[in-house]
Amino acid sequence: MTGVAEADVLNAAGGDSPGILARESTIAGPRFNRWLVPPAALAIHLSIGMAYGFSVFWLPMTKLVPGADAATCANLGFFAQLFTTTCNWTVPAVNHIFETFIAMLGISAAIWGGWLEHAGPRKAGFIAALCWGGGLVVGGIGVAMHQLWLVYLGAGVLGGVGQGLGYISPVSTLIKWFPDRRGLATGFAIMGYGGGAMIGAPIAVALMEKFSANGIPGVASTLMCMGVIYFIAMSCGAFGFRVPPAGWRPRDWTPSEESSNKLITHRHVHLSRAWKTPQFWMIWVVLCMNVTAGIGVISMASPMFQDVFGGRLLGLDASAALSTAQKAAIAASAAGLVGLISLFNSLGRIFWASTSDFIGRKTTYFIFFALGIVLYCSLPTLGHMGLAGAFVAAVCVILTMYGGGFATVPAYLSDIFGTQMVGAIHGRLLTAWSVAGIAGPFLIAAVRQAQLDAGVAKSQVYDRTLYILAVLLLVGMISNLLVRPVKESVLMTDEELARERSLQHEAAAVSARAQDAARGSFGLVGGLAWALVGIPFLIGVWIAITKAAALF
Repeated sequence: MTGVAEADVLNAAGGDSPGILARESTIAGPRFNRWLVPPAALAIHLSIGMAYGFSVFWLPMTKLVPGADAATCANLGFFAQLFTTTCNWTVPAVNHIFETFIAMLGISAAIWGGWLEHAGPRKAGFIAALCWGGGLVVGGIGVAMHQLWLVYLGAGVLGGVGQGLGYISPVSTLIKWFPDRRGLATGFAIMGYGGGAMIGAPIAVALMEKFSANGIPGVASTLMCMGVIYFIAMSCGAFGFRVPPAGWRPRDWTPSEESSNKLITHRHVHLSRAWKTPQFWMIWVVLCMNVTAGIGVISMASPMFQDVFGGRLLGLDASAALSTAQKAAIAASAAGLVGLISLFNSLGRIFWASTSDFIGRKTTYFIFFALGIVLYCSLPTLGHMGLAGAFVAAVCVILTMYGGGFATVPAYLSDIFGTQMVGAIHGRLLTAWSVAGIAGPFLIAAVRQAQLDAGVAKSQVYDRTLYILAVLLLVGMISNLLVRPVKESVLMTDEELARERSLQHEAAAVSARAQDAARGSFGLVGGLAWALVGIPFLIGVWIAITKAAALF
């Protein structure tokens, strides 16, 4: 017996007890129900999902120095604004915080994904809570001191690390608990990331108003308060995690050794080999193209809707001059579209991911790209024809597929590379999101500005951009079609798999309970856990629907 195995058996027998954050402390007992894991994952993803709602801070952060000349900071440039305390920051200077933590999300997930597989979801989730919650607190201190570099360091860099660890911490665990419904399981968690802004953004707006004083928005206090709230919520989720014993499978479910879907492997690929395979990079391109196109629509949805339809939304002629009240009504309609985008982005994640369990991941992505190309190419025509209802419907369907792409990709990876290291592989793949999160908005803004400089009318300035996005989807479609099963030579041997499992510190004595674990009833604890994440989510849905009512 190896030294690692001996130590594990001693721990299982009551010797040196592992720490409360250790993976071996999270192995499920016989009374644990697997349906308690999704609400734990949702608690984390609903918290870090506030990333999509951070735009509510941009304008208030430009009004923190009373009486300052707004043009002063604009003349300083970005790097000078990082350290100035005498003038108000500009919107372009602060909105790069979003790009910073999205970039850090992919980088941190790639760096620490392998560590997470051995450390377990509880430790990773708790560190994510410290980083995301603590990052917001540090960002709030930066706002209070009016030091933009500290806001970037806290909310951007530290918060981005929390984003990355929090995003991938539930993935591997959920897939192992739900081998029969991989898409449904990951869809539940990642749905939370899409819906986090529906809950967090209204809370942030209310808190900024509550903490405002002398006409100055309460941004600093709001960031610090939300940091504490998210730390508590994510910590509860982290301590709610349990991992299944080795060899566990759902009752009355037997994996088919000869699946009709040849893409699904019943063995495993190590992280060190997975990212070197063509399959990994094909799926990387698939995710990157889907995200870039989706971000393009998200980033320009509100101004595009206002520019394309303008007075026609109020029954006026497109060239009619608009009063201040009419412009406000049009802006309210556009805000309704943003609310619908948040809703469909979130619900599309659970819908498409669970659908992929039945039609397959490759087919699901083919639908994303084929239908997406049609919809993106139709948007300019719908705009020119003044069909606002059809335009909104097309955008909503596009956003379901944007969110669905995020939720389906972990199950796609587990099909191709097995479940043993899918969390770490998923972490490496999220670098595609980092690239798309930076390149996508830059591409969209550059093309739009070039069109404006060329004298193109505002109602038509988005046409070329949408066609370019359709071409990106075509690239993604081709990459998806090229995905094939991995070669036998890259699969783990039995010895390599045993070594990898030994690093997870799971005793054979514990694994012997595999078929008895997780047979417990759902009970009061389960109902309470789902209520704690479900009620806020439903409130967020209601708020989004209420905002969307302005469209009608």
